[in-house]
Amino acid sequence: MYNGYFGFREAPFSIAPDTSFFFACPSSQAALNTLLIAAKNGEGFIKITGEVGTGKTLLCRKFMATLDSGFVTAYISNPYLEPLSLLKAFSDLLEAPLEKDTDQYLIVKSINRRLLDLTRAGKRVLLCIDEAQAMPIESLEALRLLTNLETEKRKLLQIVLFGQPELDEKLQRDAIRQLTQRITFHYHLGPLTRDDLVFYLAHRLNVAGYAGSALFSPGAIRKLHASSGGIPRLVNILANKALMLTYGEGRQQVAARHVKAAAKDTVASRKGFRSWWLFAACTFMVAGISAAWTFLK
Repeated sequence: MYNGYFGFREAPFSIAPDTSFFFACPSSQAALNTLLIAAKNGEGFIKITGEVGTGKTLLCRKFMATLDSGFVTAYISNPYLEPLSLLKAFSDLLEAPLEKDTDQYLIVKSINRRLLDLTRAGKRVLLCIDEAQAMPIESLEALRLLTNLETEKRKLLQIVLFGQPELDEKLQRDAIRQLTQRITFHYHLGPLTRDDLVFYLAHRLNVAGYAGSALFSPGAIRKLHASSGGIPRLVNILANKALMLTYGEGRQQVAARHVKAAAKDTVASRKGFRSWWLFAACTFMVAGISAAWTFLK
């Protein structure tokens, strides 16, 4: 709607995981570096966690796009699957031949054969699983057993788990403690700082083709960070709505009031705002009680 008005080639704040918009802030770049180093290391599980909207899916796709031709990657976006269905899905992604109505033993055997063929061809195989916190415990255990497939030199398969913090809670269960011990690299994605946000906005606008002056006022940026908590997905949603309001008024710069109106129209932002104030109130209350106790003593 507003692309032509502002001079964009494409929408700058889409929530689709387009790797051309990947922003290498310190947190995201450190996570990507961790993934690349771990992939070259070639052993065990890798785990990336982060709150909803912090960019795990985009990071996953950027990671797979960055790997060279020596890697074969398989990607499962919806892992809420029972072990047999999960193995079938992975077998299909690997193009491992399967007979109709085959059982779990034969599926694993076919996967093993395919992995050996790829290893002989000089390839490394990575299975990336998004939303891993949704996986049943039994399916996580099936994954662990897959990583037992190996030659005398190295593992035939490496698995990368991307998930919300609930994944960490699930991995604390005794039933899958063997898998937890095999996680050799891990990283937690955090939100954008206010300084990060300034560069994040400029980066996305630049990729979208914007060549004008500062599109977001300093007040708008402060309000955007406060309303989003630095969560990239929320930033995109609020920035998009604020641009629509700015366009509707025929203005050339997003003001704080535009972001405020966008936040008021966004349920997730309102929840985050209330949570922030609750945290702040509790912090001040604890500090007050502590000071009073010190004075009384």
